[in-house]
Amino acid sequence: MLFSGIPFIFFFLTAVLLAYFTAPEKLKNAVLLLFSLAFYAWGEPRYVVLMAVSIFLGYVFGLLIEKYHGKKWDKLFLVLSVVTGLLSLGYFKYADFFIANFNEVFGVSVPLLRIALPIGISFYTFQIISYTIDVYRGKVPAQRNIISLGAYVALFPQLIAGPIVRYSDIAIQLAERKHTTEKIAQGIRRFVLGLAKKVLIANVLGELCDVFQSSGDKAVLFYWLYALTFTLHIYFDFSGYSDMAIGLAKIFGFDLLENFNYPYISRSITEFWRRWHMSLGTWFRDYVYIPMGGNRVTKPRWLFNILVVWMLTGFWHGAAWNFVVWGLWFAVLLVIEKLWLLKPLEKSRVLCHIYVLFFVLISFVIFNADSMREAFSYIGAMFGAGDIPLVSAEFSYYLRSYAVIIVIGIIGATPLPKLTVNAVSKTKHGGTVMAFCEPVVLVLLFILCTAYLVDGSFNPFLYFRF
Repeated sequence: MLFSGIPFIFFFLTAVLLAYFTAPEKLKNAVLLLFSLAFYAWGEPRYVVLMAVSIFLGYVFGLLIEKYHGKKWDKLFLVLSVVTGLLSLGYFKYADFFIANFNEVFGVSVPLLRIALPIGISFYTFQIISYTIDVYRGKVPAQRNIISLGAYVALFPQLIAGPIVRYSDIAIQLAERKHTTEKIAQGIRRFVLGLAKKVLIANVLGELCDVFQSSGDKAVLFYWLYALTFTLHIYFDFSGYSDMAIGLAKIFGFDLLENFNYPYISRSITEFWRRWHMSLGTWFRDYVYIPMGGNRVTKPRWLFNILVVWMLTGFWHGAAWNFVVWGLWFAVLLVIEKLWLLKPLEKSRVLCHIYVLFFVLISFVIFNADSMREAFSYIGAMFGAGDIPLVSAEFSYYLRSYAVIIVIGIIGATPLPKLTVNAVSKTKHGGTVMAFCEPVVLVLLFILCTAYLVDGSFNPFLYFRF
């Protein structure tokens, strides 16, 4: 079930809101857990048991780690918790990848398992692991109410696409949170804006990406148009979904951390990864990079740490070599920056933006390729390899057809709209005007999104793959 779908918006969400706000305070977490499991079962009914088992194991390991804290057993239970989570993730997500590569290397034909990937397993596995690690570190007490822990792990607003929520960030909110009209209004506003980003921008840009991939009239500039379009598409798709998740959580009283902060205005790759999928970046920093020694080690070990972390970051996104290469691509860029490039980049604001956007565009061509062969083919074609023309009739046609939405996407990926609204609000009568216009605009956006969803069928979500 997608947030940007009629069944969710008009049926599921209505039901959960009615049940949640009529339930007594002590039962609100139970209502959220029940509806979250139902939300998950809508698309993956057989894997609800897997999630329930994961929650139960996380609950038990958390209690055992705390009970034996400071003794040799606490580390054993932590290791068991982490290994159990990673084995589950490895089996369902990566088993066929390893079997296929084993077959390729040794020339054998071990049958693939062809296991369906449980939706959201990458997200909730990382959440359970971070919970047990934080209990081991003494950062949070173990949760003694399995309903509350289950609500944290299965919370439907962030279940499918994050942000990756740490237990330490919402532990207090699970026990006690405020529900105010102002907070609910903020949540609705955030949800509608995220819905508009997803439906009105990401989906339209995604259509152009599909047109390019099925085109028989490709040209150099068409490849570049595809790279730009997909780069905008994945941002609005994922950040729009994160906005909807944060907005929904706020309606239910939770304050989740931001996941995107205008990454395409970055002036270095280092800054880009402080702004892009922030919950994933900080997770790998705190639970992998720093425990490995971070940058407080010898230079060879530091380089090794970076390569491992970014290889894992890429691999987390999917069981394919293009994701591994995508992660290592950023590892190499980050190392080069930290050793040589950061200071020279500071001298030219324009040059540093061009540099970041160029390498990010290339990275997302790798990211979205079906194979490394296709990735190399696309990148080569972008630079004229393959004896293809510079322009084509289809390129010219689709550039004209999608020019407006691409320009809207480019502007929308910057803080300009937000800064403009803030500036208008600070003028003499701007606050009054905005107070009237904002709800009107939100209602119109919601109606437009609904009309688009009723009329259209193109409504994918990229991160279902991960």
